[in-house]
Amino acid sequence: MTTYFTKSAVAATILALGVSGCADMSATQRGTATGAGAGAALGALIGGTTSGGGSNRAAKGAVLGGAAGAVIGNIWSKRMEQQKQAMEQATRGTGVEVTQTSDNRLKMQIPSDVSFDTGRSDIKPNFQPVLERFATTLNENPATNVVIIGHTDATGNPGINQPLSVDRAARTRDYLAGRGVNPSRITIEGRGEREPIASNTDNNGRARNRRVEIYVAEPGRG
Repeated sequence: MTTYFTKSAVAATILALGVSGCADMSATQRGTATGAGAGAALGALIGGTTSGGGSNRAAKGAVLGGAAGAVIGNIWSKRMEQQKQAMEQATRGTGVEVTQTSDNRLKMQIPSDVSFDTGRSDIKPNFQPVLERFATTLNENPATNVVIIGHTDATGNPGINQPLSVDRAARTRDYLAGRGVNPSRITIEGRGEREPIASNTDNNGRARNRRVEIYVAEPGRG
């Protein structure tokens, strides 16, 4: 009996993980598959270990748990997908990258030509409309949490770059708070020059490294 429901749980989880990794699936489909697998695994485990359990109860538990998990995963994905689409529309043509991460967080990567001038943390005018729309989506999804991470290029020393990266994240948080977003939802970090995404040996690479990254997740997802 133990072997059967354990195999059922493992098989369901593996199947969902494999399916949710398909490149041609939408975010909603991936969420449904992942939720279904987690629910099926839990359902099989509960069904097989409760009184009078066995292969039939484990199988029924897997089916019911899979259905419930699919609904939960689908609901979450729809919310995040709607916010992602809203931000894609708001940032179209600005150079801001809006993606969904492998751990199901919404990520916005804002380059320096949109967000901040070199060596400064003042929010540039062309960054303000992006943050205005972002604040609106956050207020429409009050359960989400936000992490803002500031970065710099390698010009200067860590004693300058680290506080500058933190200040950039803090200015972004404060701007959102001024548009009605509860600041307790927002965590800020500064990474200085420690996490470059391009070479620091030329101007183009340094410009890419001067950036702000914003992550959005629902509780338990990030």
